[in-house]
Amino acid sequence: MKTDFLSQCQSAIGNAQVLTGTDMAGYLTDWRGRFTGNALAVLRPGNTDEVATLIKLCQQFKVPVVPQGGNTGLVVGSVPDASGTAVVLSLSRLNHIRDIDPQNNTVTVEAGCLLQQVQEHAAQHERLFPLSLASEGSCTIGGNLSTNAGGTAVLRYGSMRELTLGLEVVNAQGEIWNGLRTLRKDNTGYDLRDIFIGAEGTLGIITAAVLKLYAQPKARITALLAMESPQQALTLLSLTQVQCGAHLTGFELMSDFCLQLVKRHSPQLPFPFQTRHAQYVLIELSDQESEAHAMTMLENVVGCALEKNIINDAVVANSLAQSITMWQLREHISMAQAAEGKNIKHDIALPVSSIAEFITDTDALLQKQFPGCRMVTFGHLGDGNLHYNVSAPAEKSDEEFLQQQAAVNLCVHDNVHKYNGSISAEHGLGALKREEIKRYKSDVELNMMMAIKRAFDPHNLMNPGKVL
Repeated sequence: MKTDFLSQCQSAIGNAQVLTGTDMAGYLTDWRGRFTGNALAVLRPGNTDEVATLIKLCQQFKVPVVPQGGNTGLVVGSVPDASGTAVVLSLSRLNHIRDIDPQNNTVTVEAGCLLQQVQEHAAQHERLFPLSLASEGSCTIGGNLSTNAGGTAVLRYGSMRELTLGLEVVNAQGEIWNGLRTLRKDNTGYDLRDIFIGAEGTLGIITAAVLKLYAQPKARITALLAMESPQQALTLLSLTQVQCGAHLTGFELMSDFCLQLVKRHSPQLPFPFQTRHAQYVLIELSDQESEAHAMTMLENVVGCALEKNIINDAVVANSLAQSITMWQLREHISMAQAAEGKNIKHDIALPVSSIAEFITDTDALLQKQFPGCRMVTFGHLGDGNLHYNVSAPAEKSDEEFLQQQAAVNLCVHDNVHKYNGSISAEHGLGALKREEIKRYKSDVELNMMMAIKRAFDPHNLMNPGKVL
């Protein structure tokens, strides 16, 4: 059976695009290097028709399928398990931008396009695709869709679900659904698009998408503000929203320890302040009028926040280079934490109003249960998405600390649930959180999800063992 299956896959897409043995190595380990699986083969189709043919073969031979884009995920969602019975379906060759319509403000792209590629193509047409992630040079649109990625501009533009108008999908039966509609209003039945977005490849294979574009802002203004507590950051957020409205594009919270790690492991980045502060907020305003107009708004916010003792200090970027450097401080946090050692990551969502209380409460719980643990807390404060990461105490080895991962996760996630939050904001569930989610979702909700899975994928061949 294995020989017949692989032979037919080779006939469908060419021998060179069916990888086996050591050629599969780069596709089998997750981005963090925590898990390495095994596969029957890695299949690299070049277009949607080839994807459909391969899925039909997988159905015929009952071979599980693990779709993979840039393999930058953090929850072991895009690598196979250790059984070696599944194939990895790499979409990296589906990397064409099919169409751009500046008047309709849409771009149609294939799932293997890099996020940065789409951003740059939009910019060539004086348009903006606003999704922005630290991994934008390596993550793909298909992966962004599969996890409903958010990034730093969700506050103004929304996550991938809000940025997507239509999809092309190969379903579990190998049929092609052409839902590449460029409409903003289409109320003709169930919203199939939203079912596939965020499903992590468990219902079908997204092969292309129609994405929203926006006019390029005439100005982007960035500032880094220092304060003493997350509660002051929330007060600053409210003040900025009142004064700036839709001009507020980014509002990123970073603890002092985050930036100390960046200074240690990326010393080439200049640090804007002479003294340390407990918390920092990175603000970005974008404006369609002028740089002067945006700067006036930002200076008014900073002045008011200083006058009300909401912040201790502020640095406003006076050049594009300085703005880029401020964003690099934020974007280098994950790399600095990885350089410091292994850690326990949490991608959580909370009601914005509860974030300060959650941080204070959960920090205390963790210190009580795991004395000396170091908190790397940062995230998209404007939409309630917090990256609440826990590093080992300075005197304890990473390996020793990681043995307590289940207990750390239980402490954090139980408190997330207590504050009516979610244990996954934008990274997905994958295999890492598949069992944990059962603790926090009701039987009714889980049963409805299972019913959808059975309806779309009755043989459980689409990314099995992920999400559910």
